[in-house]
Amino acid sequence: MNLFAYPTYQAFADMMLPMRHGAALVNHSLDAWPGFGDTSHGRSIRAACELLTLAGLTPVRPPFGIDSVVTEGKAVKIVEEVAAHTPFCSLLHFRKDATLSHPQPRVLVIAPMSGHFATLLRGTVRTMLAEHDVYITDWHNPRDVPLSQGRFGFNEYVRHVIDFTETIGPGTHLLAVCQPTVAALAAVALMAADDNPAQPASMTLMAGPLDTRINPTRVNELAKSKPLAWFEQNLISAVPFGFAGAHRRVYPGFVQLTAFMSMNLGRHLDSFETMHYERAKGDPAKADTIHTFYEEYFATMDLTADFYLETVDTVFQRHALPLHELEVEGQLVDPSKIRRTALLTVEGEKDDICAVGQTLAAQDMCDKLRPYLKTHHVQTGVGHYGVFNGHRWERQIYPRVRAVIYDNEPRAVLVSSRARTIQPVSVAAASEVMAAAPAAAAMVDVAVEPAATMTAAPNGPGASSGSAVKPQQASRSTRRRPPATQ
Repeated sequence: MNLFAYPTYQAFADMMLPMRHGAALVNHSLDAWPGFGDTSHGRSIRAACELLTLAGLTPVRPPFGIDSVVTEGKAVKIVEEVAAHTPFCSLLHFRKDATLSHPQPRVLVIAPMSGHFATLLRGTVRTMLAEHDVYITDWHNPRDVPLSQGRFGFNEYVRHVIDFTETIGPGTHLLAVCQPTVAALAAVALMAADDNPAQPASMTLMAGPLDTRINPTRVNELAKSKPLAWFEQNLISAVPFGFAGAHRRVYPGFVQLTAFMSMNLGRHLDSFETMHYERAKGDPAKADTIHTFYEEYFATMDLTADFYLETVDTVFQRHALPLHELEVEGQLVDPSKIRRTALLTVEGEKDDICAVGQTLAAQDMCDKLRPYLKTHHVQTGVGHYGVFNGHRWERQIYPRVRAVIYDNEPRAVLVSSRARTIQPVSVAAASEVMAAAPAAAAMVDVAVEPAATMTAAPNGPGASSGSAVKPQQASRSTRRRPPATQ
């Protein structure tokens, strides 16, 4: 364990804090003196101070800032409330403060614990809120969790997913982004093996490292290039004094952020240069966009050492899930047990963290899942971040996610008004019933309309403009079911 990494970083961050506050004060002064602040020299000073203010990490989760959303043609107030709470995570519910004409599908968004807070998925949540009842896993910064609260590893992560799904209730839909796709698939497999009544109706796995043997990226190669002991010795440190989680062994968030930025350092430097240039020339729109992104990107949280090392070991080095060797709480994870939960996998063509094919692997793992319950989508022109944020997510990826969710939303199956309840008959009356069968067939007509047919209707909530209906979907919409609740 590196005993000096975290204390050294914290000392440097504390030393930089007065300088950052001073830069912020200068900017406030320029706001109060617009006669100079609007000149070329004033704008240059403002741009330089903005870079200095931004040059620091924030260990506290930023607010989601989603106050309202337009749904059913009207603006509805959003109220954040905690539906469940543990020392390491809160189940955050974005409740709509209004009565809607129809209940919306309940979706649990599983945020990654990978150095950033759940607010990294703010755009994902905002897009889905218009047509879904959204919950999210709001992971706490481990440096704020006392040692007395115990450990948090991969098993505990999966247990949180199962418990939160049970809290929301049967018929919940899961959406996991990046790292938690492994835990989400494991949780659903364990629930299926136990025949848990709260098994999700669908799960959407987006840009996740389900099988990193496929098209390995630089991240995957680094994870395999060193033994696990090297990661523990060089990357694990302890939370210093002054925090609630003092002495807890963690993988510091600043180390994770440094690793991510080093992968595309030139691109980040170009972004900072562009932000300075746009601010200095007096065109703040693009500068504000870049500033907003990095303000969120620099909000970092630590990972517990147990979770980090177990993830490196099981996901990136041993490939335990695709090799059918992953165990959670002593139980073997077998995705073949999944038979009722629809699966959608989404990948980005230019993803340099989870390459194309790594998430698709879930389709083969869930080999007992019927074909009409399995869908895959590769989005052209996007990298890792673009899979769950940005205009392509909103216009091309989200409609497919929405269609899968609505297509598999549990609801009462519609029955024709001519349907008749089938009554049991006695053995003595069997011959009479058989004789009357032709007449009965003419009188009784059960017409079942599956949920897939209802939600795939044009302009319906599950319709996806420009999307072709797959043969599997077509076969589903024509199969007959008994009149019952799905």
